[in-house]
Amino acid sequence: MLSFDRYHQLLEQTPVFRASGVVLRVVGLAVVASGPGLPLGDTCTIQTQAGERMAVVTGFREGEIILQPLGRLDGVRPGDQVIACGGPIAVPVGPGLIGRVVDGVGRPLDGRGPIVGASRRAIQGEPPAALSRAPISQILETGLKSVDTLFTVGKGQRMGIFAGSGVGKSTLMGEMAKHARADVNVIALVGERGREVGEFITKALGPEGAARSVVIAATSDRPAVERLSAAYAAHAVAEHFRDAGLDVLLMMDSLTRLCHAQREIGLAAGEPPVTRGYPPSAFAILPRLLERSGTGAVDPATGRAGSITAFYTVLTDTDEENDPVADAVRAILDGHLYLSRKLAGQAIYPSIDPTMSISRLLVDLVPNAEYRLALRSRELWSEFERVRDLVEVGAYRKGTDAKLDRAIAAYPRIQDFIRQDIGARFARTAAVDLLRTAIGEPA
Repeated sequence: MLSFDRYHQLLEQTPVFRASGVVLRVVGLAVVASGPGLPLGDTCTIQTQAGERMAVVTGFREGEIILQPLGRLDGVRPGDQVIACGGPIAVPVGPGLIGRVVDGVGRPLDGRGPIVGASRRAIQGEPPAALSRAPISQILETGLKSVDTLFTVGKGQRMGIFAGSGVGKSTLMGEMAKHARADVNVIALVGERGREVGEFITKALGPEGAARSVVIAATSDRPAVERLSAAYAAHAVAEHFRDAGLDVLLMMDSLTRLCHAQREIGLAAGEPPVTRGYPPSAFAILPRLLERSGTGAVDPATGRAGSITAFYTVLTDTDEENDPVADAVRAILDGHLYLSRKLAGQAIYPSIDPTMSISRLLVDLVPNAEYRLALRSRELWSEFERVRDLVEVGAYRKGTDAKLDRAIAAYPRIQDFIRQDIGARFARTAAVDLLRTAIGEPA
């Protein structure tokens, strides 16, 4: 006898009508419509004479809904029909995504056709429960000797890269993508110039890094909601690989431009600006997003957990340390690397300032002897910087202070240690030995 249970189930899941509304007006970058009544984050299409325009629900006001289109507003008119799509933005995930470049909603940008064998995953997600996360106990080697010794990073740690423009953020990210001991890289480029996206993939990332990376790009000309979507999509893709038990390196450039995108959305929805023009939502989204990276729950079957080790860049306005976005991010992350324009001007790359950078997990990840070695190195650097002017004008006489004499002797060697040529990779054990030699300590 035939069973119709499966068909009955499909009929129960199929909506009997399509929720819809009409466009009332356009205010700035937002479309105001009479409906449909959808939750925040859901998608819908605007039926225009020029074709469909996809949009995302970003707010409500007095019985009207506020939409942010995932594209141009050209051609949208009062009375155009707005139809619900039935859910939030979802992006393709799976092994077929590795080596590909997609936009903020998962559409291929590299001209290589559709993503093969991919399932789809909603870009919005919840972080693992706090008490279910595996502890961070393993070191992730980045291949950069200054990072692996002075600011050792653990698998599942979240780090910030704070810098002004033009001091080597993209190059640093590219070197990590090529040399870090991670199973897969997920790279989000949010609000970048179109020229820089291509240059990052071909030059900074290179064929070696691109072959093991997923790149999600939303350039500065794309709508704010798509730039925001690119950041969430990158985390959804990284979560997919973490849930499969892999160690993921997630890099996002930049959180500042993410907050700029949320500022546009928030102001269009009627939020008041509270801090340097940013509405409250620009800071509220940061912990919800950044907490999604980190370690996952331990799999009872294998006894291991996947991880997302994340590096987020923060573009500090006019190199100010106290930028509001930088302040908010520092309070959430597990450490930061501060790139110095002064060091970059001295041709020291990566231009990581030892005195302003920190890894909060360094003491938990390395043996006590290596922890003390890192502290002594930073102390010698700081001691020299304190009296640099006196030394350079010849006002200091050698032999006056034994500690300062040691700092003066070690400073150029520490500079040489931090400097690393593009393409060079150092094992962590070798980097520790080099640092010990640089500060004049016996093996």
